[in-house]
Amino acid sequence: MNSNPLLGVLFHWIGGLSSASFYVPYKAVRGWSWEIFWLTGGIFSWLIGPWFFAALQTHELLHVLHAAPNSTLLWCYLFGALWGFGGLTFGLTIRYLGMSLGMAVALGFTTAFGTLVPPIFAGEFTDKLLVPFGGRIVLAGILVTLCGIAIVAKAGRLKEAELSPKQRTETIREFNFRKGILVATFSGVMSSCFAYGVAAGAPIRELGIAAGTGPLWRGLPVLCVVLAGGFTTNCLWCVGLIVKNKSAPQWLGRHAQNHELPLGRNFGLCALGGLLWYFQFFFYTMGESQMGRYGFSSWTLHMASIIIFSTLWGFALKEWASATRRTRSVVWAGIATLVGATVIIGCGNALIQ
Repeated sequence: MNSNPLLGVLFHWIGGLSSASFYVPYKAVRGWSWEIFWLTGGIFSWLIGPWFFAALQTHELLHVLHAAPNSTLLWCYLFGALWGFGGLTFGLTIRYLGMSLGMAVALGFTTAFGTLVPPIFAGEFTDKLLVPFGGRIVLAGILVTLCGIAIVAKAGRLKEAELSPKQRTETIREFNFRKGILVATFSGVMSSCFAYGVAAGAPIRELGIAAGTGPLWRGLPVLCVVLAGGFTTNCLWCVGLIVKNKSAPQWLGRHAQNHELPLGRNFGLCALGGLLWYFQFFFYTMGESQMGRYGFSSWTLHMASIIIFSTLWGFALKEWASATRRTRSVVWAGIATLVGATVIIGCGNALIQ
């Protein structure tokens, strides 16, 4: 298969921009509880988007999935369900920490665990990371990642100390540093399972190509299975909250305070947010298909681009407007450290290859 790494990098950065932007439309939703807009957008992210685009670009989609080994489908679904916990708490991370701080911490952990856990899971930690020089470079990159997370967290704590309770909630209505850090840590660890789900779908990609699907679209059927697992986790959680909070009438325009809800606008914003969330995976699989011998860098490119674009969004949304220049300098130093860590990890992976 002919590859084009430059095109692959472009796809990865478009996917990163989509991921960093997905929560922005949700901020404009009015009168809906978190569980209502999260599940509404999720239907577009985990069901409509994956199946629509896979059906559009995959030859004999249902036949390909039916022919896939049951073990492959199971692993893709289970890793997707585990990733779903990460996606679920990722939304809570943004809710408590905001775009730039929340994504930086969560994605820092995702980068570290997405690199570390696969060789541990495969029993190759010593052979791949301890013995070869490239492996030790990867471990150094993971240490730098943890340093970057610590720096960004320090910026968050400085911001919390500088602002009054009213100022903290002016741009992030539910700002809670302690709760947000705990949720972001869990989210980052579980979100790394997405990489395993995609890797487990290799037989599905091969079946798709054998059925006549172009190499650029070979990963789309895998997303149908992985994201179905994510949908299961998120749906169960949100339905539980809907029952507990009795928030289902909000879908019909009824609110506890009898406010008139902009239903058309809310559904449209959730659809946009959900599709942006899906497009990060859509472009990730396209980018990975074009990287060729540089495929090792796909995960780190994806993470770096999301961190950069989410930081830009955070400043555009004035999440750091009330912070001092010193605090803003600290957060930029943390972001630069995280991006540098992804470069180090990518270089280490190149040496291992």
